[in-house]
Amino acid sequence: MERRDDGIYRAGFACFVGRPNAGKSTLTNAIVGQKIAITSSKPQTTRHVIRGILHRPDAQLVLVDTPGLHRPRTLLGERLNDLVREVWSEVDVIGVCFPADEPVGRGDRFISSEIGALKAKVIAVVTKVDLVDQQTLAQRLLAVSELYDFAEIVPVSAVSGHQVEALTDVMVRYMPESPQLYPDDVLTDEPEQVLIAELIRESALEGVRDELPHSIAVLVEEMLVEGNLTRIFADLYVERDSQKSIVIGTRGARLKEVGSRARVEIEQLLGRKVYLDLHVRVAKEWQRDPRQLRKLGF
Repeated sequence: MERRDDGIYRAGFACFVGRPNAGKSTLTNAIVGQKIAITSSKPQTTRHVIRGILHRPDAQLVLVDTPGLHRPRTLLGERLNDLVREVWSEVDVIGVCFPADEPVGRGDRFISSEIGALKAKVIAVVTKVDLVDQQTLAQRLLAVSELYDFAEIVPVSAVSGHQVEALTDVMVRYMPESPQLYPDDVLTDEPEQVLIAELIRESALEGVRDELPHSIAVLVEEMLVEGNLTRIFADLYVERDSQKSIVIGTRGARLKEVGSRARVEIEQLLGRKVYLDLHVRVAKEWQRDPRQLRKLGF
């Protein structure tokens, strides 16, 4: 695929959408080249629209990460879906992600039917191609092509890096002519506190039983910079006492592990030493309570 060298500088917004766990966040990270959106093997881990920014000599690509679109069962679910639709209506390019290791399903058809009325260029991205053989991949590509009249269909693997650059070229090609949108040194426009809360939540999700993925929210209450040390005080919110004891673990062992894992990631993000103080609190049924949702940033 030829990189377009027509002397025109292009800049714009793109987003990846797809059902939960279709590989959207991993792809965003692979393109931007560093960890911005949190990734986890649990579906529904992304709740915030996180932007990653790719700088190229000929273009600037601003990637907007969206929560997976799903049939909502709670007020939180409805708000997340509204968020996705809001993002779709504002971007130049939409990449719909279809995992190569799963057949095209109802969720994929639901999403393809929702994008019909949008003005953005819509491309299909078949993800996780490193997990399937050539024949399966050919079948997936065919099934995807029958869902919608996509401008392009690009198979990629964010894990092995296969075709990630080609996908970037395709997205840039559909961007409008535009001056730079962000300064050169900016990789994401999320406030540090939001990124830190996401890293803590990612760490808390590691290995907890399946009943917890939606029930954990994190709020960074305070950040104090003292010389080259940053003190961070954060609360993890769960919905029930039984969940609280799962997160804390036997004699606090699990929470300690969550803290040390998150601290390493946060130190990488901030580039300095971090002292992390975590507390687990119960906010009954917070996913269904508008007041608590607001407090927790939704």
